[in-house]
Amino acid sequence: QVQLVESGGGLVQAGESLRLSCAASGSRFSINVMGWYRQAPGKQRELVASITSGGKANYADSVKGRFTISRDNAKNTVYLQMNSLKPEDTSVYYCNYKPYDYWGQGTQVTVSS
Repeated sequence: QVQLVESGGGLVQAGESLRLSCAASGSRFSINVMGWYRQAPGKQRELVASITSGGKANYADSVKGRFTISRDNAKNTVYLQMNSLKPEDTSVYYCNYKPYDYWGQGTQVTVSS
């Protein structure tokens, strides 16, 4: 079992920044992918960004150039730096750990216009 604890969500105005963190504990895999997904009310959960244990990152087109994912393998933690936030970024953000698709509890990000 892998436990994921997220932090860093909140309410900001458009154009501002937030940083999300997700710490993994429990049984872990040396080769893994950690990522962030988001789900707005009435919409499907979608990938925001992911990063492999080797550091290869992948982004949704909607966040490229604004969001940066990074990880600290020594701390088993993944980060999502979100800059130039837009109202359409408002969602619950979930941390994900592969293999086996472990999920965090989610953290709310609200961007006001």
